[in-house]
Amino acid sequence: MSRSPSFSVKPELSVKPDPDSLQRWVVAFCIIRFDLEQGQLIEECYPPGCLTQEEELEVAFSSFPDSVSQHQNRSSIHDCIFFFRFRRHKNTKQGNVTSSEITEIDDKDTTSTPKEEKVIRRLRSSGKGSRHLYGYVFNRQRHDERLKRGGEQKSVVILSHGPYSSVFRPLLQIMGPLYFDIGKKAIEHIAGYVSLWPTPVPGKLMELPIGNAMLKVNLPPAHSLPLESGIAYEESASSMAPFLPNNQSVPQGLFHDSDLFGTFKGLLLQLWLLWELLLIGEPILVIAPTPPQCCEAVASLVSLVAPLLYSVDFRPYFTIHDPEFAQLNSLQEGDKYPPMVLGVTNLFFLKALRNIPHIVSVGSPAPNSSRVALASRSSGRIPGKPEGFGLQQLSLKKFSPSNLLNAVKLRRDGPLCLMTEHKEAIWSTYAATTKPDTSILNRLIDAGMSPRVEESMSVVNNEILRRHFLELTTNFLAPFGPYFRATTPPEGSSPFADPPPLPPFNADEFLMSLSARGVGKFLSKRMRSNWLDLYRRFLKGPNFLPWFQRRHAVAENEQHRLWRQARMKTDIHHLISKMPELEVVDCFNAIERHLLGEIQLQQSGRAVADSAAMCQKLKGDLQTVFNLLPKDMQQLLLLNPQRAALLQGNSSPELTKLPGRPSIQVGVISSNSPR
Repeated sequence: MSRSPSFSVKPELSVKPDPDSLQRWVVAFCIIRFDLEQGQLIEECYPPGCLTQEEELEVAFSSFPDSVSQHQNRSSIHDCIFFFRFRRHKNTKQGNVTSSEITEIDDKDTTSTPKEEKVIRRLRSSGKGSRHLYGYVFNRQRHDERLKRGGEQKSVVILSHGPYSSVFRPLLQIMGPLYFDIGKKAIEHIAGYVSLWPTPVPGKLMELPIGNAMLKVNLPPAHSLPLESGIAYEESASSMAPFLPNNQSVPQGLFHDSDLFGTFKGLLLQLWLLWELLLIGEPILVIAPTPPQCCEAVASLVSLVAPLLYSVDFRPYFTIHDPEFAQLNSLQEGDKYPPMVLGVTNLFFLKALRNIPHIVSVGSPAPNSSRVALASRSSGRIPGKPEGFGLQQLSLKKFSPSNLLNAVKLRRDGPLCLMTEHKEAIWSTYAATTKPDTSILNRLIDAGMSPRVEESMSVVNNEILRRHFLELTTNFLAPFGPYFRATTPPEGSSPFADPPPLPPFNADEFLMSLSARGVGKFLSKRMRSNWLDLYRRFLKGPNFLPWFQRRHAVAENEQHRLWRQARMKTDIHHLISKMPELEVVDCFNAIERHLLGEIQLQQSGRAVADSAAMCQKLKGDLQTVFNLLPKDMQQLLLLNPQRAALLQGNSSPELTKLPGRPSIQVGVISSNSPR
């Protein structure tokens, strides 16, 4: 385990937790003990009463490894950190979770200033609307022959709505040991500091103080976060795939801090196959010897398709106690598995889910584990420690007779061979369209055998791999770009007219057009001739529609912003000077419609920062156009009392109703107001 940041508790500086502020980051802190008589028991839960009984059971069962690791020392302590994800139950107690506030700003911004309030929207939502919770676990197993059954284990768990592994892993490195030093007082201390943290800002580097330490973490961007029920994010078009990001240091997907290289270094040639399986939303079973290896593998897989919004259900650590296991276990041969990525350590899943189409085995067992690593038997190397990653070695490894025989034996034996010996392998009948990029593999650095050097080299290798797959995914999504292209008003036209709709999408027409023009230079060099089949599978898969609809909505909002900006800058006198009378009347009606829309936004609390200035500008434009209309037309327009109030500068708000419109409170801006 990596070294924990230092942390000291000074009673005179202790901070009292604020439950409302705490909910922006944390749903609950739990302490769970494994009792030999009663099983998993929740000893502490703060704040109390925030989980249903079913959720408490699910958290308790998911917070321990399937079996206690065996070590040579008769008296030893083994700590590990992992995380899980589970579905919330609909009957969550009312009032358990307070409103949370999530802010999204443009990716280019790195600090929040008063000027940025113009591009920041804060959306409050009830946390109980989230469909999933994440549980981050610090598990301690203490082996002592004097204890019953030779040991005990206990877990410290942080529950959150957000997939913020970059935050809660280092926080657990502080909180876990602190709890085992001072007991449940640690919960109150940590909760107090978390209450002081600012609101989470997706895609931003945040500095989060915790005692005498400071966590500097990048949060995943808004476009990668799922739109759970009741939770929304304001997304900027500049952060929108399929366009490459301007700032490469900003994470572009979930779990950007996962160790992709370290987890899959024994299966590097298969990463492109896995990328396709994730892209089209195939069900995947990931099996590893330990929960940390298991959840790291699932997190790395999810991160592989950034910047695509990954809409498939994923479980970094899945156990037989999960309520959804019974449904999966009941599937018969020939039944289709739902789209999902399951991370497991229990070998029973190999039999229970034997018909799942894709199985990935990663990681290496502990030295004294009952599982035997095949690599240690066949080559004498340390399990999972490749000797190098150059093209020559990869080619030899792929085509040597001994490896060919091993591959044939591996396929013949099937994944059930993992019951007796552990090996890193993939079982899948899927034929990948994308070819492994040997130029990328050649750039990877061989770390040798030194753990310290290996850790630093993994950082470099992870960056190389992430950059490649980010570019691969971005180029794959690029043909959809024209459907998200926002327009501005043509020169000389009226910005008060409704903007044209974005191009409609038709799958057949898209495929026909793509087939005619080709996939582009980047992908054509890396994909086989049947690349169009991959697009067909993607369009039918579970990731396409949520991603497309969300990108389409972001593009529509961006177009609305551009046209609104044009209205703010338009010289109304110049615009209407060349208009015939009929067009002037249409312009009057359009300005009035936009003005009423701004007023409604103000009254609903959803107005943007410059809404008052926009209302003032529109009211001035409305008055200017009105003055140019014939007298009989003016008198006709003034028959509407709401319109008359807007034009006559009535300073007192009045409630009026237009035919076909809901009643609204109209706050009239005086014509004498400064502009």
